[in-house]
Amino acid sequence: MTDTQKLEGAFYLIKAAAKSTPWIGVDLDSTLAIKPKMVDGIPAIGKPVPAMKARVMAWIADGKKVKIFTARADSTGAIPAVERWLKRYGFPALEITNKKDRYCTAIYDDIAVTVEKNTGRLLAPEPHK
Repeated sequence: MTDTQKLEGAFYLIKAAAKSTPWIGVDLDSTLAIKPKMVDGIPAIGKPVPAMKARVMAWIADGKKVKIFTARADSTGAIPAVERWLKRYGFPALEITNKKDRYCTAIYDDIAVTVEKNTGRLLAPEPHK
């Protein structure tokens, strides 16, 4: 086996391990950041919500993987703004996504409604009655 093949194999293993790590998704707007204000027709990202910032930083300190789970990830042009916001407010670099996978263990979001597994029973009031 050549050195290049060994490196490619190691890269594949690292990439596979990264994908299989359990992670927590945290919504940005109105969850981790105060509800955005419109600036020139574009929603600006508000300041961090202190309780959520503390929670996220504690998870990271405990070695948990956290991803920013936001609709803003629909636009690759919006991702750099989220990255700058994270850096500005003292967060480490975090993956920014709008997709969940089987390794997602929880999503913290202001609009999500919890449904009991396998029953369809809502565990919070119905928001759309």
